[in-house]
Amino acid sequence: MTPPVWHPFTQHGLNEPIPVVASAKGAILTTTDGRRIIDAISSWWVTTHGHAHPRITAAIAEQATQLDQIIFAGWTHEPAEQLARELVAMMGLPHVFYSDSGSTAVEVAVKMALGFWANHGQPRHRILVLDHGYHGDTIGAMSVGARGVFNQQYQPLLFDVGTLPCPAGDGQPTLDALDHACRHDSPAALLVEPLVLGAGGMHFYAPAILAEMRRICDRHGVPLIADEVMTGWGRTGTLLACEQAGILPDLLCLSKGITGGSLPLAVTMASSAMFEAHRSPDRARMFFHSSSYTANPIACAAAVANLAVWRDEPVRDRIADLARRQGERLAHIADRVRNPRRLGTITAFEVGGGEGYMSDLAPRLLAHFRDRDVLLRPLGDTVYVMPPYCITDAELDRVYAVVEEVLG
Repeated sequence: MTPPVWHPFTQHGLNEPIPVVASAKGAILTTTDGRRIIDAISSWWVTTHGHAHPRITAAIAEQATQLDQIIFAGWTHEPAEQLARELVAMMGLPHVFYSDSGSTAVEVAVKMALGFWANHGQPRHRILVLDHGYHGDTIGAMSVGARGVFNQQYQPLLFDVGTLPCPAGDGQPTLDALDHACRHDSPAALLVEPLVLGAGGMHFYAPAILAEMRRICDRHGVPLIADEVMTGWGRTGTLLACEQAGILPDLLCLSKGITGGSLPLAVTMASSAMFEAHRSPDRARMFFHSSSYTANPIACAAAVANLAVWRDEPVRDRIADLARRQGERLAHIADRVRNPRRLGTITAFEVGGGEGYMSDLAPRLLAHFRDRDVLLRPLGDTVYVMPPYCITDAELDRVYAVVEEVLG
């Protein structure tokens, strides 16, 4: 029978089983048939402290009885105001624009950069990006991502970008290409995933390269957009990956862990220069972007509670401890995989012969992990482990034991 639900990144023609999850707590998902699944990828990188964190769920319940939704164009509410104040204090950029997903946070940032130049009377349209980058699946987000199987069917709709080599080693080819593009192409902005190019294959690069990219952009007056949708909220070992490079971007995209993974919410944080370029008595210079659920009060309340967890609980200690434990377990299998690597709480490695994202090995790995009650979702032949910070030693041991089964 044809399924009524069309699932994302799922080839229904393969008729693979789709488990039905009934509840979740900590790092464990419970299905309707009683299976207990270890969530080893934080439900697609969103769950930070663990599922159903009591402080966040309580905030959601309380807010739902007070104000569930209100138009945000020309109106406001306290959860959004409080969250913005706390984000400004926490992240260091002075302005917060709300949206509802990582893709839209990136599109907002790109539109802000284009508006910045247009409102200064110097229209620029070219965005510089990194090869193997991924920023989402809307048309604009696909345009600034790497071209490939993710978006080849939609190529006629995608706008042109300037693509720099994926940073590797000392990153000099990337830096040289960036400097050349800034000198000759008048780019509107550089967009990067700081330190980790996630869905493109978990490619890691050094903080020194990110810091030099910031210096080159500063030298040429090119705004830097940091897509920290995945890398933010502690995944790389610090609150933001940009911290490790000692930089602050002109535009910062946050989502996923902003609510602890409980509800969809995103923000694009902007410098004063970006904001002031759009502020004017001329209504034609306003920033033209919104969605119906911009700054949803319940989602904002969840995010305020998440920031309270960061403030009041030893989250950074948990992150450091998980990073250590991840490193120990990766070391145990390092001689049986290709390119084992860890950054903060993320481990990644390749198995098989290097077939890439469309490797036939991927569905077999996915089935193996699913059948053994572990949620891992390889990127082709790249296996990565990115669990919630609350995962126990026993749960983490089980994840790597299941990985070892496929290594032989």
